[in-house]
Amino acid sequence: MKKILVMGGTGVMGAHLVPELIKMGYKVDVVSLEDKESANPNLRYFKCDIKDINNLNELLKNDYNAIVDFMIYGTKEFADKCELFLNNTDQYIYLSSYRVYADAKGLITENTPRLLDVSKDTHYLASDDYSLHKARGEDRLKASGKTNWTIVRPTITYSNQRIQLTCLEGNTIINRSRLGKPVVVSKEAMTAQTTMTWGGDVAKMISRLVLNKSALGEAYTTATAEHHSWEEIAEYYKELIGLKYVAVSTDEFLSIQSDEPYDNYRWKVIYDRVYDRMIDNTKILNATGMKQSELVPLYDGLKSELSNLPENIFASMAYSDRMDAFLVKKGLL
Repeated sequence: MKKILVMGGTGVMGAHLVPELIKMGYKVDVVSLEDKESANPNLRYFKCDIKDINNLNELLKNDYNAIVDFMIYGTKEFADKCELFLNNTDQYIYLSSYRVYADAKGLITENTPRLLDVSKDTHYLASDDYSLHKARGEDRLKASGKTNWTIVRPTITYSNQRIQLTCLEGNTIINRSRLGKPVVVSKEAMTAQTTMTWGGDVAKMISRLVLNKSALGEAYTTATAEHHSWEEIAEYYKELIGLKYVAVSTDEFLSIQSDEPYDNYRWKVIYDRVYDRMIDNTKILNATGMKQSELVPLYDGLKSELSNLPENIFASMAYSDRMDAFLVKKGLL
């Protein structure tokens, strides 16, 4: 049996990917920071800090046929580990992001220019924002001289573990909804088209790239072709969980998040959430033999996931207080 290592395998994508790989007949080892047990002899869980080089070296002695890596590394950290991954498996699947793409007029394909390559913003380029260190990680793989890698670029991926509204995370959305308080969103973002893909569909796509020889040395945007404006999605939340929202200027929205003029939250808004993000998913569908009609429609997916939320969801009180203070100042609360 082929052996697969999934690093960060209990998150939004990994939790769906692991059972897919088991169904496909692989032996799967999963690394996470959570305590989990398995009754399946082909599935093992390891609780450890995989970023510790000693732990990583020990695991790689198992001679995995493929490694699926959902971990997040800064630019230098990945540079230090890249060769180690490529030298110890037949296929290394690297989690990148659709956020590497620059603003596109129309549908995004795998050939759409990347922000790293076209941006002139010196403050942004001097950072190690998520969109940049993912792109720099891609470049590191391409410069390795090897081709036993596959890059996946998921769009916003949701499950009951993680839902989003523009840059707002589920803990804020759910808590404020339960309290009957509105959330504050960027007016510019609300008119932008975005793509949200169910975690189970992304997992199916990735599972079909595992040990797929045609996927070596390739990059794929793992996403649905369905897209909606953030305002439409906010209305879904309103219908499904009673969410209230207030749209303000992007600068006002950012002032609630942080007092810093340049930070990763700002880049996430102005270099992604206010962009139209509509995906041409032809390449991933062709590589996996999947069809768009098989993918879960966003409304149905959100309805299902929101009906299975955990009771205890903790939001940042400091952030919620800043939002309340802003709304009070504006006479909206």
